[in-house]
Amino acid sequence: MVRDYENIKVIGFDADDTLWVNETYFREAEEKVGHLLSHYETPNKIDQELFRIEIQNLPTYGYGVKGFVLSMIELALDLSNGKVSNTIIGEIVNIGKDMINKPIELLEGVDEVLRKLSTNYRLILATKGDLLDQERKLEKSGLIDYFHHIEVLSEKQESNYKKLLKHLDIKPQEFLMVGNSLKSDILPLVNIGAKAIHVPFHTTWQHEKVSEEDTNGFNYKTVGSLTQILNFFP
Repeated sequence: MVRDYENIKVIGFDADDTLWVNETYFREAEEKVGHLLSHYETPNKIDQELFRIEIQNLPTYGYGVKGFVLSMIELALDLSNGKVSNTIIGEIVNIGKDMINKPIELLEGVDEVLRKLSTNYRLILATKGDLLDQERKLEKSGLIDYFHHIEVLSEKQESNYKKLLKHLDIKPQEFLMVGNSLKSDILPLVNIGAKAIHVPFHTTWQHEKVSEEDTNGFNYKTVGSLTQILNFFP
């Protein structure tokens, strides 16, 4: 196992649902907006329409809570034919504010893993989402001092990672990425010649899901918890 990573000099970490809880709060918000709009549509239809609007709006708003709130407001307007009350719109805005102000809940073993690995490797944070929100979460997490570099990406595709590694003068074969999303954190890195370790989170946004067929032939490791990656390093 150790031999697989003997060339690694830099380790990158995803943030949301790799270092701290995130997706759980989006699911809770969806339940709340479903309840608010329940007299317009069924819960299943509301979920489907919200996801459709979110994906449609990604090129405009990007990822994060703010774009999610705007999509929920658009959903309310669409389902009500523009008749939704100001009270409900206000409640949707408050759902978003509550999400932004959530305390940071670190996942098990995060501090231990970063502390141990930072003694022998350069660590970077590579996440996507709203810049201000991600900076706020990182500051609240108490983890910022472990990282040599922090990058908030608009997307996590091969081109974004190539640009990041080139900017930091990191060779792909010397880089390892750790994250919870196969689509965003694992497959793009393997495609450009880097290493990757998948640490699944119990909740995954539909947009981040991939099929077994999509992962066929890709060489990466999957572990049950973040602390298990320490077994791969001396």
